[in-house]
Amino acid sequence: MAGKNTAETVWRIAEPYVKELGLELWDVRFVKEGAEWYLRIFIDSEKGITIEDCEAVSRAIDEPLDIADPIDKSYCLEVCSPGIERELVREEHFEKFIGADVMVKMIRPLEGAGKEFKGVLKSSDKESCTVETENGDITFRKKDSVWVKLDDFDF
Repeated sequence: MAGKNTAETVWRIAEPYVKELGLELWDVRFVKEGAEWYLRIFIDSEKGITIEDCEAVSRAIDEPLDIADPIDKSYCLEVCSPGIERELVREEHFEKFIGADVMVKMIRPLEGAGKEFKGVLKSSDKESCTVETENGDITFRKKDSVWVKLDDFDF
């Protein structure tokens, strides 16, 4: 099992433990970098994330992951914060940050906007987003973007 299905399975295993610690599960990614596989679990909290939070989640999910054994290869577990310029991944991320400053990188340039642009996240649905830029509104399909990240995130 690899990629998206693995991430979804790990999400279901990890989420109750993350919530029990008073934290939010932001994202789960199972990726290959070079010869190594990494299981990255991103956690968040309104008060910010500390190294102690990461350690607590790692300890809490270690045994449940071993028992469920959803990954059939060797991997490195990393628990971390999504960071200041966090990537908006799930629909609830987009909904939560309507009105926030964002940066967008597209797979291919958009006419009149290029490949990268900044603005205010104006709206979002399952398929697309609209960002208000200094040159007007830009609507794009989420699947056509490399990423959408918060710009200068401030709690």
